[in-house]
Amino acid sequence: MIAALTACVTLVVGFWPSADLVGRHDDVVLAVALGQVNGQPVAVTVGGGMNDDTMRVWDLTARELIGEPIAGQPYSVETVAVGQVNGRPVAVTGSVVGTVRVWDLTTRKPIGEPLTRSHTGSVGAVAIGEVNGRPIAVTGGDLGTETHKNPVRVWDLITREPLGEPMTGHTGPVLAVAVGQVNGRPVAVTGSVDGTVRVWDLTTRKPVGEPMTSRTRVWEVAVGEVNDRPVAVTGSEDQNMRIWDLTTHTLIGEPVPTGHTHGVSALAVGQVNGRPVAVTGGSNDGNDNDDGSVRVWDLATRRPIGDPMGYTNSVFTLAVGWVNGQPVTITGDGDGTVRMRDLNVYTR
Repeated sequence: MIAALTACVTLVVGFWPSADLVGRHDDVVLAVALGQVNGQPVAVTVGGGMNDDTMRVWDLTARELIGEPIAGQPYSVETVAVGQVNGRPVAVTGSVVGTVRVWDLTTRKPIGEPLTRSHTGSVGAVAIGEVNGRPIAVTGGDLGTETHKNPVRVWDLITREPLGEPMTGHTGPVLAVAVGQVNGRPVAVTGSVDGTVRVWDLTTRKPVGEPMTSRTRVWEVAVGEVNDRPVAVTGSEDQNMRIWDLTTHTLIGEPVPTGHTHGVSALAVGQVNGRPVAVTGGSNDGNDNDDGSVRVWDLATRRPIGDPMGYTNSVFTLAVGWVNGQPVTITGDGDGTVRMRDLNVYTR
């Protein structure tokens, strides 16, 4: 059995029509995560580009910004995850300059200095989970040292210290991290530019089995369960989605062509009407040719559900959650918009 610790958050708030605008950044939205502050559902988003260097916390009930945007540096923060430390709601961010920071979402202030011995290259992925009852963060990056290239690090969020040495094996930058459980063991699943998907035992910080190879850059990773089997779902540069059995480390079926014309730039897993689903988003080709679509997939049949959701710009990030019992996806777009849509509307 697998528990996808960061895949889906239940948000109990009033429901509003689909395609609703939550708020805007001044430039592209690079990352989104869902959580709660003082019992209220929130979305935490990270802006990028030259016109936005902020992290923002949105009240999903009022659809308003909570406080002022949290300023950073241009092109600095590029990934975020949300969890709890000692009962406090926190965000953990990773940046292009190699720092990992913890933020108190109630005060919207950093908790202490950046975590010690952070990455020497950029931090492109972060997830939050638990090991032996303690909150941890798992980060993935590039560069590193001669002995620890493209490292995956595990951090104790209470002591703010790294747990052991970095986990290494990827030969290219790590772009995606997800955390879950396989056969009762806490694991991290990572995806890399090197075309591999690796599973790590978070207790021993050792690899589990051989890498799973997709032969294309892996941009996105999520974990879930299909027919009682723990799975990893990956999105890649080759426009395909892949579903991997985390017990056997084998591909389930053939790669699934998503129709995203420039690769799968956003991915999350959840449930709609009792069915395990993946939600994928597409971006642009680097020449301002936007995909502008979000698609929902039945993970058991590996077939699309309903019609694609149209967007006017690239979708660089998305999350899946529940609003008052309704499954929703929250997206961050290339034009700076943060939107919430009812998945029931698009899966009938």
